[in-house]
Amino acid sequence: MADAADVIVVGAGLAGLVAATEAADRGRRVLVLEQEGRQSLGGQAHWSLGGLFMVDTPEQRRMGIRDGRDLAAIDWMGSAAFDRREDANPRAVAEAYLDFAAGEMRPWLHAMGMRWFPVVGWAERGGGAADGHGNSVPRFHVTWGVGPGVVAPFARRLAEHEAAGRIELRNRVRVDGLLVEGGRLAGVHGAVLAPDDAPIGAPTGREVVGDFEARAGAVVLASGGIGGDFDKVRARWPEARLGKAPRRMVAGVPAYVDGRMVDIAKAAGAGAINEDRMWHYCEGLENWDPIWPSHGIRILPGPSSLWFDALGRRMEAPCLPGFDTMATLRRILSTGHEHSWFVLTQSIIAKEFALSGSEQNPDLASGKWAEVIRSRLAAKGAPGPVEAFKEKGADFVVAEGLEELVAGMNRLVPEAPLDAAAMRAQIEARDAQIDNPFAKDAQVIAIRQARAYRGDRLVRTAKPHRILDPAHGPLIAVRLNVLTRKTLGGLHTDVGARALRPDGEVFDGLFAAGEAAGFGGGGYHGWNALEGTFLGGCIFSGRAAGRSV
Repeated sequence: MADAADVIVVGAGLAGLVAATEAADRGRRVLVLEQEGRQSLGGQAHWSLGGLFMVDTPEQRRMGIRDGRDLAAIDWMGSAAFDRREDANPRAVAEAYLDFAAGEMRPWLHAMGMRWFPVVGWAERGGGAADGHGNSVPRFHVTWGVGPGVVAPFARRLAEHEAAGRIELRNRVRVDGLLVEGGRLAGVHGAVLAPDDAPIGAPTGREVVGDFEARAGAVVLASGGIGGDFDKVRARWPEARLGKAPRRMVAGVPAYVDGRMVDIAKAAGAGAINEDRMWHYCEGLENWDPIWPSHGIRILPGPSSLWFDALGRRMEAPCLPGFDTMATLRRILSTGHEHSWFVLTQSIIAKEFALSGSEQNPDLASGKWAEVIRSRLAAKGAPGPVEAFKEKGADFVVAEGLEELVAGMNRLVPEAPLDAAAMRAQIEARDAQIDNPFAKDAQVIAIRQARAYRGDRLVRTAKPHRILDPAHGPLIAVRLNVLTRKTLGGLHTDVGARALRPDGEVFDGLFAAGEAAGFGGGGYHGWNALEGTFLGGCIFSGRAAGRSV
């Protein structure tokens, strides 16, 4: 097939949908090219919890949270720790996103029909310094309908533009190269793939049944990151900052999230920066019901689980559940192993455990308060998906006593045996801090602070208790794996999503959005992310691209 359009968008994930619909709103004829089937519309956003970083919202104010753009900027810049000359554009995009998140973002999305769970989450609480990494206040707005609820307004807009003839979505076409003429991008070429109706996220075939060329005045690359390609992740791993790359990981994204289009753009003359910046989680589980290869699910923990490294040493602040992802990842890898352990009680798992992802949160996906109350507030045990992992997951050990628990942990990971007596001593020391209103244990203090926020007290933080109190049993241990997820660097762009060449000059006709552009600018997070800024970055950079082409 040979075609022409005003704009070509490569990728039908969230950033691509936003870019395409914004361009069509401006009267552009848009051709969207996607290597997966239409059932994969929305890409990685479909699988997400749907959290958005927004600032000074009605949801925050109703929860008693005082927030503002200035405070958010202190948190963002303290987390980003921009330290490179090429960070000028990422910093500019970050500033523009903060303006958006504290201003137009919520009313714009609300007008499209998006709504949010009323309890604002307090993710990535930071390393303890006011000017360092972390969120000073809760800012994680979970969308009713979770990831599909974020995708839905843009999918509706896409369908409307398709019906009007302004957008054409072509599935099962793979872009293999960019057409550059006279120093300007003129289009793309590639292969037509055989139809494949595999479920979203599942591997699809790569049988080539034809080729194509498509031309346009502007091309937007919204093709995602590298989290599904373990070899590429290891090759770019920042060893000086995090330690040696893990030998064993689980994948938080499907295998087709391989960064291929970024490499193609670089070969055509585009510049990429900060490719050693990445965001992977420490709390990954092997999915007992996998959809893609090495499928992992992340635990979204409350603050009460005790976190031990692979050698059985309780980890110190800020390496606490939900506080500082990169510091904790570095701490885990410093042991020479890739795994770590949560030790907790049934009372903790019932109140505090959630699993990241749309398919693991059917109550929030339903958009109905009654479902949330039944699942999280009225149920005697943990939510159903969590209990299923506890029963069937390869990473869980359940026991009535500590010695039995540690024996099960050692059977699971015999190459790194734990000493039950040493574990008991550390847990008993922590338990001794519980009965007194005063404490020196940083995690006990953090639990009490969390319960001072009524949102955490209501749905996310168990009442403090002794881990070894049988009344709160059984005991549970969870082996935690490194989970690949987000690429924080990528194609270098300006605030308008225009791609730049290695010398910083504009690459005429080429634009980039979403994870392919480090969520904007070539890495608007810097070294650390504040959560809710991945989907937020896709929306913001896709919007910028769609309004620039």
